[in-house]
Amino acid sequence: MEIRRNLLRLLAVLFAFALVAAACGSSDDDDDSSSSASSSSESADEAEAEEAEEAEEEDTGGTLSQDAIEKAVSGEDDGEAEEEVASDCPSDRSNVEGIFAEADCNRDAIIAAITAKMEAGEWGVNSDNHLIGPSGMDVDLNVCPSDWDDHAGLTDDQLRFGQTTVQSGNLAAYGNLSLGMQIWFDYIDSLDVLSGRDIEFIIKDDGYVAAQTIEYVDELIESANIHLIQGLGSPNGLAVYDKINEECIPHPFYLSGHPAWGDPELHPWTTSYQMSYSTEAVLWGTWIKVNLADELPVKVAGLVMDNDFGLAYEMGFEAYVENNPDVVAEYLPVRHDPAAPTLTNEVTTIAAFDPDVFISMTAGNPCLLAIQEVEASGLYERLSAAFTPSVCKGIAAYMAPAGMAANDYWIVGGGAKDTTDSVKMKEPFIAFARDLISDAGEDPGISLTGEGVFRGYAFTEAFRIADALPGGMSRTNLMLALRNFKIYHPGLLDGLVTELKGNSDAYFVEGSEYSKFDAENQTWVMVGDVVDANGGTPNCRWDKANGGCR
Repeated sequence: MEIRRNLLRLLAVLFAFALVAAACGSSDDDDDSSSSASSSSESADEAEAEEAEEAEEEDTGGTLSQDAIEKAVSGEDDGEAEEEVASDCPSDRSNVEGIFAEADCNRDAIIAAITAKMEAGEWGVNSDNHLIGPSGMDVDLNVCPSDWDDHAGLTDDQLRFGQTTVQSGNLAAYGNLSLGMQIWFDYIDSLDVLSGRDIEFIIKDDGYVAAQTIEYVDELIESANIHLIQGLGSPNGLAVYDKINEECIPHPFYLSGHPAWGDPELHPWTTSYQMSYSTEAVLWGTWIKVNLADELPVKVAGLVMDNDFGLAYEMGFEAYVENNPDVVAEYLPVRHDPAAPTLTNEVTTIAAFDPDVFISMTAGNPCLLAIQEVEASGLYERLSAAFTPSVCKGIAAYMAPAGMAANDYWIVGGGAKDTTDSVKMKEPFIAFARDLISDAGEDPGISLTGEGVFRGYAFTEAFRIADALPGGMSRTNLMLALRNFKIYHPGLLDGLVTELKGNSDAYFVEGSEYSKFDAENQTWVMVGDVVDANGGTPNCRWDKANGGCR
């Protein structure tokens, strides 16, 4: 019964996600009939209050508002649930043919809806040379370079797709994402569904070094004739997304969960894919509050990768700590060099702090090292809970090599399935993806290759929508497809709504599950139901100088 109560409380907390969009999008200017004779002091007071409210909203950008969480925990509900649109599409997900039939039907519906708006003159490129779309989408094409071409990177037989990623160094394992994407693109090419064009995937290995990312982005833009571009890594993306947006090049489904990718007004050409790291950080705190209620307040230590990626996690959790002193008494972040070969010193510092909860806020091989070092230090047996981050959910890469040391680690997984999970690999689409990987002569036992197939799936759904719109494939049609995108994604847990919608919903994945790792059976065991957060994450205007959403 206690477990059930905890789960119900978690469901209540996460139900708040649906309320946040309404709360952040509402207007405070309801009293239009107020007298123009109001005193200057009253106006000053109102202005001060408005500034304070705006400051509070700034702190919640890219994540959940703490106020909404508290309202949900207390059972308050001052919003209305999002209206669900009935779908006439078939939904037989028991076999891959049924999954593809549902995808075909859903694509056709999106294409029809966008086409109707374009033909009515409501969406598309208008007479002022603005790209207009749903929910406030308004992209000024007049600011694009003078030689900008809506059809750049398209030939009679190619759609040229540039990518910067890491295939060498300490985080080289993430290079398998690109391998999986290429395997999926090859499959789509075999279907000949993009008006005779194949996807020419041009990959540049930046080694997770931002300076190298800048150089390769310049090369892809200036010399490679790309139609769109994608990157991996928070520090890498932050180094180049200003330029990519200034060049008016589609920059979709960025390979990190940094909240900055949710900025459709200043960075309209960049879109997110995975759940925001800031949201993940708040959900760690929520789990602690609900599940360690008898131990509160607790001490928490975080192992933080010392770059923009780790900073997003660190800042997100620090904000939670500041707002919840009754939950977290002390928080110690210990940073590590991304290229460090060991984490012994950092974990020794953490063990001396003697935390109740340990949270790994790192990526790549350091995730595995953290699990091993925490056990070797003797800390693990003293902890009430330990978390590994969503970016290290891959069993084959990060959990299996740790052996029983990984047993009972928790994760806020962002809804991603793992093609090497002993239970999930039996699902129809995952079995199909594993066969594609094997048929390509690659190892289906590498988690990130399977995840790459899933990332490729989202891209090609958008490509196929854009290609079928009036005028065919173009950069503007691709952005219309991406900003009006709502699909069932078979690589994500059922129950998540995956959607991007104009300027109002800038995060594609906004839901999650809480899972616990079963090392003996090599599977993540979900605790409770998947809870959807669609539309609940306020947009984030990232401020590098001040370090946060504004």
